[in-house]
Amino acid sequence: MKNRNTIQRALVLEAVNALRSHATADEVYEAIVKAPPPVSKATVYRNLNLLSEMGEIRKMEIPGGADRFDHRCHDHCHVRCEQCGRVFDVDMDYVTGLEKGIRDTHGFAFTGYDILFRGICPECRKGE
Repeated sequence: MKNRNTIQRALVLEAVNALRSHATADEVYEAIVKAPPPVSKATVYRNLNLLSEMGEIRKMEIPGGADRFDHRCHDHCHVRCEQCGRVFDVDMDYVTGLEKGIRDTHGFAFTGYDILFRGICPECRKGE
């Protein structure tokens, strides 16, 4: 029998995979809270971060916005709508080696990077 933490973690992972929308922690919580067993918001946040650390999902830190959680863990690019704030995958080859062009590393040992484009999504463009 799975312990409660494992069951809750599985529910969180299942929600991220089902949403497939670069969901925020609040969106994941709203998807889970509708069905038993009860799960607190703190448990959802804790498990999202744990699943991210485990490599099961990918945490995306969005400047000026809530962190988002992606079911796709491989390196890929995203675009954020400047009007509604939703995040989408960008269909392009991932650019590798950008860190090699950095002239002053300020002592950093770079471990990776995320590319986030900005734009206006088709739904928001319809409303213009």
